[in-house]
Amino acid sequence: MFVVKKFLKNRVSFGGGCRRLVFSWMTAVFAEYVRLPVGQRDLSSLDGLNQMSFFRVVIVTAGIFTVLCLTGIIVRTEKLERGGIFMVFVCLAVLALSSSLGLSFFIACAVLLVFFCFYVIGDGAKLKKLVRRKSFPVACTAGVTAVFFIFISAWTVCRVRTFCAPTYDFGIFSQMFYNMRESGFPLTTLERDGLLSHFAVHVSPIYYLFLPVYFFFSYPETLQILQAGVMASSVIPLWKLCRARGLSERVSALVCGILVFLPAFGGGAGYDLHENCFLTPLILWSFWGIEKKKYALSLIFVLLTLCVKEDAAVYTCVIGLWLCAKALLDRDRDGKWRDVAFGAAVIVVSVGWFAAVTAYLSSKGDGVMTYRYSNFMYDGSDSLLTVVKAVIMNPMKAVYECVDSEKIKYIGFTMLPLAGIPLYTRRYERYILLIPYLLINLMSDYTYQHDIFFQYSFGSTAFLVYLTVVNLADISSVKRQIIVSAAALIIGAGCFFSVVVPNACRYLSAATENREYYREIRACLDAVPENVSVASTTFYTVPLSSREVLWDVSYCSREHLLESEYVVVNPSDKNAMKKHVTGDENEIFAAFEKLLKENGFERICFSEGRIAVYAKASNTN
Repeated sequence: MFVVKKFLKNRVSFGGGCRRLVFSWMTAVFAEYVRLPVGQRDLSSLDGLNQMSFFRVVIVTAGIFTVLCLTGIIVRTEKLERGGIFMVFVCLAVLALSSSLGLSFFIACAVLLVFFCFYVIGDGAKLKKLVRRKSFPVACTAGVTAVFFIFISAWTVCRVRTFCAPTYDFGIFSQMFYNMRESGFPLTTLERDGLLSHFAVHVSPIYYLFLPVYFFFSYPETLQILQAGVMASSVIPLWKLCRARGLSERVSALVCGILVFLPAFGGGAGYDLHENCFLTPLILWSFWGIEKKKYALSLIFVLLTLCVKEDAAVYTCVIGLWLCAKALLDRDRDGKWRDVAFGAAVIVVSVGWFAAVTAYLSSKGDGVMTYRYSNFMYDGSDSLLTVVKAVIMNPMKAVYECVDSEKIKYIGFTMLPLAGIPLYTRRYERYILLIPYLLINLMSDYTYQHDIFFQYSFGSTAFLVYLTVVNLADISSVKRQIIVSAAALIIGAGCFFSVVVPNACRYLSAATENREYYREIRACLDAVPENVSVASTTFYTVPLSSREVLWDVSYCSREHLLESEYVVVNPSDKNAMKKHVTGDENEIFAAFEKLLKENGFERICFSEGRIAVYAKASNTN
């Protein structure tokens, strides 16, 4: 009898009862909240509370609590209950944030999440033991990567939901994926005011890797989330590279954190979807294959890198050139000629692919965008060979262009978060790996190529991070490796939270604070039927992109505008309408509406200063 009483006492303690009560209550709240329709989960209104039942929450709480108490008599349920509290809160927070996303609310949920993490772990002794475990750096890396994925997804999805994603460069891809889903071909009418393949502008077959997921979840937001997933996946080859180079798990975790908080990496998602997002993971996987002497695997990743875009050949060619130089400088190393042969093969494949693709673009497409290097085109040509000749004749010109005043800020945001580690080495052949950074980001006078909020840093980031890994590995002291990498991480995190996060939070805040504003716009957009031709101003092409014929009012001809069955415009976007009508600045919208009415259009939806929808009279009957 004494044994039975002690058995029951251990399992029905006051602390255990409180824990079970909290778990039961949170589970009941989640069950009640998840029952609400999506539109009633908004925490800023009372609609959800009006639909929830206090009686039902109490009954479900009591029922779960009773079951847990009875189960606790037989088996220990403490770990299950602690973990359950954490998981239920995660589900509840995700549900609430999806309906009431805001910066302060997001931070509050994050703080509570950390609290519940410590609650699950338990006392300080357990926490200290956990930190000392080998799995702790892996868990930290996975956690930070998951937060990074959620952050990038939320940021870019909110750009779509707040109608801030324009035709260039997201509407064209959103429509392209719709056509890929329907016909298998990357067709778009938005890109050049006529039906054409996007591959006539940029050859990017890598996009087909997104198609299976998009096939089942055919929304513009899906593409943004997929890009965030690809970016986050870069941590996997980076971790493996660190371990292959002999870095400890703690240093490897710090290096992965450096990548995640690198402003030019996270900021690269700032202008919506681009194929360049594939460059970082694919290039890192290529380096990993080389480090492990898995040439066949490395070649596969090199070929996939070439499928990203026509200029991706620059990255693979540099890898081949570096590998050849590295092997030739290692005089007594075994297998050096195999490295030379593989490097030479990569160069040949890269040059051959680039020649074939540029020939295709010149004959069937728009040609290569060499105008971005007009600051080197001294002979009036548009050939990239002119750039090469200019650098050979006068390398100081290249130095001058690389340190132009507007590029100093970019250099700061890319080199300071790496603590200059990519530059610190006595293996001089490694400086070859700086070529993409110099050529793509610094030598060009195309302003977006040295802007951390555009997509042009993904490729060079992979090279800079790889240089960080190999140069850190050359430091003999593990303590110094930790100090240097921790310093870089702190600088990078500071830059990330002071520059990237505020930029992203503008969209997170707008999505929640102006919910009613965007709801009215969506109501008007819903008035446009599917399978009709539409002409739209730039920020409404993305939500209207699931159709075969879609024109951007800013770029389309008047013929295409008036041939459309529906026209959707933002009345304040006068620059778009100026292409089709003239007149006083304050009368542009009136003149544009008059043009539409004269050609058989009727206004069917209007919200002052937000949106106006017109349909041809034949479509309103």
